[in-house]
Amino acid sequence: MLRSLLPRCARHRCSPVIALIALATLSGTATGELPLTRGSQLAPTTAIQQAGTGTDWTYTVKEGELLDTLARELLGPAHSGAQLLSYNQLASHTVLAPGDTLRIPVAWLKQQPEPAKAIAVTGSVHLITASDGRQRPLTENSHIRVGDEILSRSGSATIALADGSTVRVNPNSRLIFNKLTQYGKAGMVDTRLRLDHGGISTQVQPLERGGARFEVETPSAVAAVRGTAFSLQAHPGTTDLQVTEGVVAFGPAGRTRNIPAGYSASVDSRRPGIVDIFQLPPPPKPNPLPPQLQTLPAELSWIDNGAPQHRIDIFEADSGRWIRSDAIRGSQYTLNYLDNGRYAINVASLNTRGIAGMPATVAVDIDLTARPATLVSPAANADINDDLPAFRWDYRGNNEVGRVEIAESEDFSNLVASSEWAPDNSALPSRPLNPGQYYWRVVTEAGGNSVATSAPRPFVVNGTLPPVHILSINYIDSQVRIFWEKADTADGYLLQLSEGPEFRNIVKEATVQDTTAALRLIPGRRYFVRLKALSDGPLASRWGPGRELFIE
Repeated sequence: MLRSLLPRCARHRCSPVIALIALATLSGTATGELPLTRGSQLAPTTAIQQAGTGTDWTYTVKEGELLDTLARELLGPAHSGAQLLSYNQLASHTVLAPGDTLRIPVAWLKQQPEPAKAIAVTGSVHLITASDGRQRPLTENSHIRVGDEILSRSGSATIALADGSTVRVNPNSRLIFNKLTQYGKAGMVDTRLRLDHGGISTQVQPLERGGARFEVETPSAVAAVRGTAFSLQAHPGTTDLQVTEGVVAFGPAGRTRNIPAGYSASVDSRRPGIVDIFQLPPPPKPNPLPPQLQTLPAELSWIDNGAPQHRIDIFEADSGRWIRSDAIRGSQYTLNYLDNGRYAINVASLNTRGIAGMPATVAVDIDLTARPATLVSPAANADINDDLPAFRWDYRGNNEVGRVEIAESEDFSNLVASSEWAPDNSALPSRPLNPGQYYWRVVTEAGGNSVATSAPRPFVVNGTLPPVHILSINYIDSQVRIFWEKADTADGYLLQLSEGPEFRNIVKEATVQDTTAALRLIPGRRYFVRLKALSDGPLASRWGPGRELFIE
């Protein structure tokens, strides 16, 4: 225990109520309530109400902690353990014991920049770094430091702060990180952001200690909180706020109002000092969904409350990633094409101004299982006269995607070609197939992590000869000589001469063994010529591109 005179609460272990009163007296914090019937006619809050921070932070000594150690971990370089004892009216030879409390001025605490981190990014979002002014794509796990900016276009991002608070940046927004400070071992953070335009949604951890601060500034207003959930939108000359948890001090700088959960507020720079306050639409009442969905699509519905529209926001429950947002009419929404995992689905009514009300949150766990596809064509042991055959199959489950895999062996140890993942039930291989025997199968995927594979099916490619391309054309009087590329496996070539590019009116057709031929044409008339390779075996062939001929 302390061996010198201690403050009353430290020596006698005051009751929680008395200690709380003492702490409030020391911190100098004042609170205010918003009588909603008076709305924006309230008098401005005081500077202390706006700041919401005290001057001291109280630390409880733990087992084995010494004064010098605490001073190094908690205090900035300008302050010492001796000063800390003096501030607490303790003698210089005081020995600290576990459970003792020390009052520490917030200004004395060690301050260090603490970067934020992108924990989820969807679509096109960019980071502009203050260090070099460069703009680069924002990716998951990217660090955001003081002075950096996030510029979202068609995408969105979820940012985690040092204390666990999160900021979700809407599409078409610009957010600047003006201050990201952590008070060393104290665990307090001081976060100050500027929303230049667009919108954000926040979930702020409770700021119970004196120096903690979370503030968002826009061109026309400021929002300061001490642990709450709110959304903010900045438009030219106006700022809109919606509070779904806690209380937000909101308004023009120096003239904020306390806006509680369930209310929205607006500031318009054309009406200085006025904060318009509105009650948010109440949360819809969703009809129950099974806690686990094993098939999709599924219908999410709620009791019709007469709202003109509703907004659906779907988030990954673990990462907070914003999956999608839809504004719909009616009281029903189709859940489709979601990966396996846990989701939080917010349903909110939109008022006539397009402001989202209090959300109803539906938790759902999606657990889809892929099923092997039924192969349709080609049939087993089919002979195919095409080096790019079409493969077809039928899905046996819902919300599945699939791809074709082609191999030279039945165990698929040597994959020759495949197709892209797609919800279609037909595909072409990724490259032409040489003549020979192959095996094909379809791999299906559901929910992003459940995979099933069909049984393999053999087939034979008789093959195709490559299309023949004309290399050059030489004109000599009324005669034309044509040269074309050689097809290695061709036994000859079929030449067609036509009066039109569609090759409907064939003027001449001939089989040629060489890779050149001479044609005599009538001057002043236009002709078109094309070739294809021939084979004595089962190899099919395709016409090469036609070329125009003309002799004046």
